[in-house]
Amino acid sequence: MNGGCRAGWFMWSLLWGELRAAAGPRRLRCRSAAFLSRGGDAVPPGPACGDPPGHMERAVVRCVPSEPKMSLWFVLCDGSAKHMQRDQTEPLGRALARIATNAGKGHAKAAKKSKKARAEAGPAGEPVPTAPLAVRLFSRDGESVAEDVSNAEAWQDGAVLQIGEVKYQVERNPPSVVELQLPRSLLAGFPVCPKIHTEFGAPQHCLFRWYREQPGGGGDEPSPGGAIWVEALVRDRVFTPTNAHIGLRLKLHCTPGNSQQRYGLPREVESSGPVEAGPGACTFDSRHLYTKKVSGEGLIRTVSYNVLADIYAQTEHSRTVLYPYCAPYALELDYRQNLLKKELAGYSADLICLQEVDKSVFADSLAPALDAFGLEGLFRIKEKQHEGLATFYRRDKFSLLSEHDIAFNEALVSDPLHKELRDKLAPYPLAQEKVLQRSSVLQVSILQSTNDPSRKICIANTHLYWHPKGGNIRLIQIAVALSHIRHVTCDLYPGIPVIFCGDFNSTPSTGMYRFINSGSIAEDHEDWVSNGEEERCNMSLTHPFKLQSACGEPAYTNYVGGFHGCLDYIFIDINALEVEQVIPLPSHEEVTTHQALPSVSHPSDHIALICDLKWK
Repeated sequence: MNGGCRAGWFMWSLLWGELRAAAGPRRLRCRSAAFLSRGGDAVPPGPACGDPPGHMERAVVRCVPSEPKMSLWFVLCDGSAKHMQRDQTEPLGRALARIATNAGKGHAKAAKKSKKARAEAGPAGEPVPTAPLAVRLFSRDGESVAEDVSNAEAWQDGAVLQIGEVKYQVERNPPSVVELQLPRSLLAGFPVCPKIHTEFGAPQHCLFRWYREQPGGGGDEPSPGGAIWVEALVRDRVFTPTNAHIGLRLKLHCTPGNSQQRYGLPREVESSGPVEAGPGACTFDSRHLYTKKVSGEGLIRTVSYNVLADIYAQTEHSRTVLYPYCAPYALELDYRQNLLKKELAGYSADLICLQEVDKSVFADSLAPALDAFGLEGLFRIKEKQHEGLATFYRRDKFSLLSEHDIAFNEALVSDPLHKELRDKLAPYPLAQEKVLQRSSVLQVSILQSTNDPSRKICIANTHLYWHPKGGNIRLIQIAVALSHIRHVTCDLYPGIPVIFCGDFNSTPSTGMYRFINSGSIAEDHEDWVSNGEEERCNMSLTHPFKLQSACGEPAYTNYVGGFHGCLDYIFIDINALEVEQVIPLPSHEEVTTHQALPSVSHPSDHIALICDLKWK
């Protein structure tokens, strides 16, 4: 079975579990699970098989054209949930015969247990045989579906399955929850963003209810584990616990939905631990005062931020050498993610370019969290690494047209765009080898304004080589980057402006910064021998852009125990864009409250750059 099929069957096995759980405690009920109205209020399960005329049970069908089998779930009157997998091309008659066999077994099993059956039993004590149950399928207009019709064609949404006297409304491919998780770490004052994946639906159309634990009793709903749950009266996808929730667990009730206001079976998840006290004031709190609202029409709030990958924060070297001043718990991923999600959400950004993003952090934490705040995420992993770059854009302001990511080493070797640079580098084999060993990448995304489709923009994001003596390597990398961006913005999308974000690992005094700002670098610049004569690689380079640092040249964007300096920038195309405002960086007192970064009040060793840009 291919990966897509496996994922589908796994997800629908979860749905079967929901049906079984719903049916288990109600042995005499036919209803498989509670429906939810559009307003989110639960409709209680229906009564037994003697329901009033017009009552319909629920038969859930999953039928995807790319998969060979379809699945069918329903609950019999004895409370047993039935799960069937049938070939989509199989004639309907065979599926109905199988349903009749399953229903007959359930009916006979229930009859053996009934007092009436025992009273009517023959001399051998066996129940009187019952007649086979009639099973038929009717179309939405009430016509009987022919038994030679294929399953894929027969089981349409709105059809009616009749088993004996009981009728089931067929729901084909209703919205369903594939995955629902809460973060392991919950802090008071910090948003709790569930990870939710749906099929035939979308998280933004789901219905949510939040509950808090009340161990002392008096709650609304006891759980099987004995906890008492009180509804928190929050119907949003994101919930921010308060100090009143410290020591209590949380529960989320999610009903999957789609844009047609169609809803599927709900699922619930409980937090693994209680809400804990937050750290108090954070370095970004004062910055949020400037970014309470999303920027207005024509403005682009842009963020660039190296978020410190967990694979670098969780090493012995990091704990003892790089960040010995940082409390060990503040270097833990779950703790830092709480701070980071609150920080990023509070900036109300239109564009966010992140560096050092762990692959799992993007998929399990940042993408779900920022999706809840209206941001779509793109990820590009470094070659042979577990971290990379992430670009997020606000869905109601931009749509994605295309992506043009590259790895610098691969592009330099194989892309004809860089033949001239290859030729210049060829006489310097040691420098060339060093460049080709690096795993740095460039993420390039072309976005289009949703309000004005004539406005397109190129968003570039990178993280250059880190070594202090690697100025020559960074010059080669940035030359490859600018040549590639030139190709995208001149050849593929002529005339569109550029926003180039990243951790460039270069202070304003370096050749890399001078090259971007001025458009050229001389072959005798000192950075060509940044790592000694052996790696010398003198050459002159130019690029056609007019770029400047939107946030100027702050005293530092990276502040650790042994170093502080400006390494991060948001470069903008000054022919098309200008700066409306720059959000002030945290004060020096805030940055050094706990000596340096990261700290209990700041999740990274870098500081986010934030500015509002506008079209000229």
